[in-house]
Amino acid sequence: MTAFKIITLGCKVNQCESEALERQLSAMGARKIAPDESANLTIINTCTVTGKAAMQSRQAIRRAMRTNGDGRIVVTGCYARTDPEAIRQVNNGLQIIDYITGKDSSGFVPDTKSDTREMIKGDHNNDSTFSPMVVGVGEGRTRPFLKIQDGCNARCSYCIVPLARGKSRSMPFDVVLKNLDRLEKMGYHETVLTGIHLGSYGRDLSPRQTLSDLINCIEKRPTPRRIRLSSVEPRELTDGLIDVISASIKVCHHLHIPLQSGDDNILRRMHRPYTADYFKALVQKVGDRITRLAIGVDILVGFPGETEKAFINTRDLLASLPLAYFHVFPFSARPGTPAAEYPDQVAPEKIKARCQSLRALGNKKKNRFYQSHLGRTITVLVENKRDRETGKLKATTANYIPVFIDGNDSLKNKLIQIKIIRVDENNRVLGIIT
Repeated sequence: MTAFKIITLGCKVNQCESEALERQLSAMGARKIAPDESANLTIINTCTVTGKAAMQSRQAIRRAMRTNGDGRIVVTGCYARTDPEAIRQVNNGLQIIDYITGKDSSGFVPDTKSDTREMIKGDHNNDSTFSPMVVGVGEGRTRPFLKIQDGCNARCSYCIVPLARGKSRSMPFDVVLKNLDRLEKMGYHETVLTGIHLGSYGRDLSPRQTLSDLINCIEKRPTPRRIRLSSVEPRELTDGLIDVISASIKVCHHLHIPLQSGDDNILRRMHRPYTADYFKALVQKVGDRITRLAIGVDILVGFPGETEKAFINTRDLLASLPLAYFHVFPFSARPGTPAAEYPDQVAPEKIKARCQSLRALGNKKKNRFYQSHLGRTITVLVENKRDRETGKLKATTANYIPVFIDGNDSLKNKLIQIKIIRVDENNRVLGIIT
């Protein structure tokens, strides 16, 4: 019997694809083993969205080469698609690695029975249709991911993802609904709809559909009780979509909206199709129309040409908005993107200091958002794993607040009512069962 393990780096889409692959391999008779065991087959699902992610992918490959003996190693994911030569250099003649290349390698299944280093590859050059996927759920996961969209038609000047993922394409409408029905029957109470460019869902389908159409249909189906959207671009948060989310009894009141910069000149150089004023008005609008909404943003710090004034514009915009959290990333030049060749690259020490400044502001915003919920009684979904540090059960509100509670294991994967009683010095939210 083939013993396999999958090492996943990067985003929710990668995690979703790895879980689907795990389910397929298990169905073929392969056995999943612990990360520290030696496997007949090791699959490394790589990421290349930043220089750090590419470095971590190379490190994962080297570790597998050192610990895997004669087992086969398969390298897939965005880094394998965009820079296979870098992986060949990691190989350095020490061990044969099987590569997955092409625009779409999410549907491949390695041959678990062959003694050779061959594999079943699938149609990796077809990036015009959504890859068929067997939906899998990772071990211990309470809130499974469902990838309903892949690829991206935008051309942000810093982003390598369109080169790695190809054109935007969508899971057929009926397949999304069938998968959600199946997850509900499996006993899951929440599903996260994810994609590379989720807001473009349905544009490639015939007849054309939208994310709003999908949500409206989900409302009438026996799907998991909570549906969470992973990330929606500012221009795709239309009045219609905002109305649908506001009226929904299933969609969580939590939106992640990529900002990247609060300076108009930098936004133009990034090829982002909005201004700082547009973003500010949008956040204020969704905050007014969707109750108790948690809004998170992505910020890209140190983009070429980001002067001190441009950074201050970003910081001031963030300070003025009712945000729940930030994801702050340092700019990393990705070969093959226009921004990699831009002049006025920002010094690494400046980028580091600016990231620290925004993360400190983000912690204050998060604390303020958490404090605003003190005394509230609210429904939470209890996760399947306890918090390692405190030993408490960890639960998540619909608007994405992690809450730590005392209770027995019978509460895991259940929706229960709790009261938020305290936010501690480490920004942990503490609750009691009501």
